[in-house]
Amino acid sequence: MLTRRSFLGGAAAGLAAAALEPTAFAKAVTRPLGVQLYTVRAIIQNDLSGTLAAIRKIGYQTVETYVAEYKMSASDLRQAILDAGLTVPSAHFGYDDFESRLDYAKELGAQCVVCSSIPKTIANSADGYKRGADQYNIWAAKAKSMGLKFGFHNHNVEFQDFGGVTGFDVLMKNTDPALVQWQMDCYWVAQAGHDPVALFRQYGKRIQSLHLKDRKPNVSTSVETGPASAHFTEVGNGTLDWPAILRLADKFHVPYMYVEQDQTDRPPLESLQISYTNLVKFLSA
Repeated sequence: MLTRRSFLGGAAAGLAAAALEPTAFAKAVTRPLGVQLYTVRAIIQNDLSGTLAAIRKIGYQTVETYVAEYKMSASDLRQAILDAGLTVPSAHFGYDDFESRLDYAKELGAQCVVCSSIPKTIANSADGYKRGADQYNIWAAKAKSMGLKFGFHNHNVEFQDFGGVTGFDVLMKNTDPALVQWQMDCYWVAQAGHDPVALFRQYGKRIQSLHLKDRKPNVSTSVETGPASAHFTEVGNGTLDWPAILRLADKFHVPYMYVEQDQTDRPPLESLQISYTNLVKFLSA
């Protein structure tokens, strides 16, 4: 748990804009806020250390890597993250080469390994999702043997209906709750037309971490990917019920929360600052 002193020291720049009263800090963040580095993919490739330092300056404590590993060794990436004053509890890897990346995750120092998405060639039927669930069980057992925790990340496609059952239903029913955890992407749940709060209440004990991103108002839901589903905005600037989501994160002791914004209308670091400021307000209420 962050102390008041360490939180203020790390977040001074970001919180200046928040204009919070000092008494609010007593109820502020009880677990570190992080960034899914996909948000800054456009700038991190050319300036890894500078981007990580800027993330830390805002006040974020952790990062989660995305499928690209920035063409560097796990040990070098880990050192760059540590040098910026950050930690890396979680790493994303792709479905097609997931198992081969477990050694990378171990060297990176991650505690959790997350399958970033399920391929379209599998996500086209209930039977396909059953095969995906079987694969997740295998990877989760292998990860556990290496001292890692396995999770899968959702988009909206998992909520496509196959005769009264969704792909997400199949995954949750056919994976081992003791091994396979869920990284809930709040935006994609809402974009699919479902309620993140309701699913959180139902599956809170299986949630490994959260992706925090918001959804613009007055836009259509869809289980299809692509531009028609891209309605991203900063956390707190959209329509999701963040007070309820964050209360449930506390209730179920979800240890990690990562801000992610797939597309930004502003420079990505500016969007991350806005999300951080709004989150601190929610967490301090």
